[in-house]
Amino acid sequence: MSEDDINTEEYPTEIHDYLAAFEKSLASVDEMLKTMMSVSRNELLQKLEPLEQAKMDLVSVYTLNSMFWVYLATQGINPKEHPVKKELERIRTYMNKVKEIADKKKASKLDKGAASRFVRNALWEPNAENESTSKTPAKGKKRK
Repeated sequence: MSEDDINTEEYPTEIHDYLAAFEKSLASVDEMLKTMMSVSRNELLQKLEPLEQAKMDLVSVYTLNSMFWVYLATQGINPKEHPVKKELERIRTYMNKVKEIADKKKASKLDKGAASRFVRNALWEPNAENESTSKTPAKGKKRK
């Protein structure tokens, strides 16, 4: 949209800022798509780990379905009543599962050996001198 198109079209001036922001967002999406499409999918996937591949696939399919959602809205169709809503929910479920896996991978692992040494050293152990005196009963005189 050029400035001339904006001036010649008739629309409420209150939505001018919204339209400008929408146009900027579309340009941003277009730029990202061009970048993604410049590299073949196979080349891109070879450079990524399996978890990263899953993330990329999920983001791609979520983006595609979101764009379809917007398309439906522009055509006057309520996307909330369309099967695309269920598809987006399904994709979100998988995105959450991948996030959980990534979080588990980042979580620190327990070093059992170090933990047992820590606990063993933290516990009080009597030394040999105290041990022999505490275990033997006190010697006293017997009464007859």
